[in-house]
Amino acid sequence: MSKGRKIFDALGEADGQMVREAAETRLRRPRRTVYRVAAAAACLALALGIFAAVKNGGEKPPRVIGALAEVVLPQAYAFDDYEGRRDVWEQNPLDEDFYAQVKDFSYRTASAAFAAQDGNLNYSPLSLYYALTLAASGARGETQTELLELLGAPDADTLTENCGRLYRRLYKVNDIGALRLATSLWLDEDVEFSEQFVREAAERLYAYSFRESFDDSATAEKMAGWVSETTGGLLRPDIELNSEQIMAILNTVYFRDEWIDRFNEEKTAEDSFFRADGSEVRCDFMNATYGSAGFWWGENYVRAMLGLKNLGSMVFVLPDEGTDVRELLASPEALREAFEGGEESWGEVVWQIPKFDFASRLDAGELLRTLGVSRMFETDADFSGITDGIAYVSGVGQQTRISIDERGVEAAAYTELFYAGAAPPNGRAEMILNRPFLYGITAENGTLLFVGVCADPTAK
Repeated sequence: MSKGRKIFDALGEADGQMVREAAETRLRRPRRTVYRVAAAAACLALALGIFAAVKNGGEKPPRVIGALAEVVLPQAYAFDDYEGRRDVWEQNPLDEDFYAQVKDFSYRTASAAFAAQDGNLNYSPLSLYYALTLAASGARGETQTELLELLGAPDADTLTENCGRLYRRLYKVNDIGALRLATSLWLDEDVEFSEQFVREAAERLYAYSFRESFDDSATAEKMAGWVSETTGGLLRPDIELNSEQIMAILNTVYFRDEWIDRFNEEKTAEDSFFRADGSEVRCDFMNATYGSAGFWWGENYVRAMLGLKNLGSMVFVLPDEGTDVRELLASPEALREAFEGGEESWGEVVWQIPKFDFASRLDAGELLRTLGVSRMFETDADFSGITDGIAYVSGVGQQTRISIDERGVEAAAYTELFYAGAAPPNGRAEMILNRPFLYGITAENGTLLFVGVCADPTAK
């Protein structure tokens, strides 16, 4: 596991002194009257897109954003505090329809993401979902309608309320692991923004806000520092800004947990992994055999999972020999089948899992366009719930990192918006993951936090 674990744990219940000081000192800067020309911006790893904008014509008296409502993170309960966990879930009810819409979004976007990229890819549908939720809360008209259709929500208020409840259900920081989402708004000091939007982002989606100048190179370093801080040091993107940018939504997801049954390091041994093109690489494999465990047989895959101490799990889907792993990703329906389908069996499961640690990048803007979201990228997009000026999303990108070893799994994501062979006899499964395979990390309620393909465990 990375040394980022210690960095993250030190954060405690807040996002660090930098967050507090910036929120206190920069939100009341006066707005200078300026004209800006909309321009495309470079996308970077897990934040949600950067907005570019043009102020409406005509002079208006300067106005400043009022004092930001304090971001009060949920109370974290101890690893073994079952009563505390029950109370949180009872206080934040969510129906199956909401979980279904989040799952549908996860499978639709993941299938589209993997269709456009070969090799290793780790993707966080949850991070993108939260970033788009915040964007939708400030959108209006057709721009908002497209986003709500993709997110599967009836209206923005219901979506925001449900996402707040999901946040509180998912939030964990304890001695064993962590699952934490963080969101920030970066607002240009020369542009007028809706005070209500900023306040509700803080109160309902736990979003911090900062007033900065996109003309100042120090702003990019501050944004990168915030990403690093909220991902336990796993991610620190090289953010490039330009003077035409007026706003950025950054969302991060940090996940860390331990296997319920740790792998014995003495059984870890080097072996061969066969890539899709038939070439061979050597890497370390973790080995274990469980005499009584569940697994699922599908038409062209076998699936099994390893439990995590905070009640989540890591799911592994091994395609049959001769089946390309991307066949399991070819459509949302195929991906759902890989993660939820198959015939359940019970018996001995033999594990051989390669240790890996890799990072990946994704242009989520193109992904969203293929799924029918286009209005927010057009210069006449309607984000009047955020600013009176002309605003549109110029880019959406995501960057992730994941590592697994004998102890457990650690993963992080950052979204920027600036914007599974012939089946053996029933009763035994061999999860010999020595060829490209599919995996996912799920929370205790089944929410898909990360989904990925390991095509080469030696790649970084």
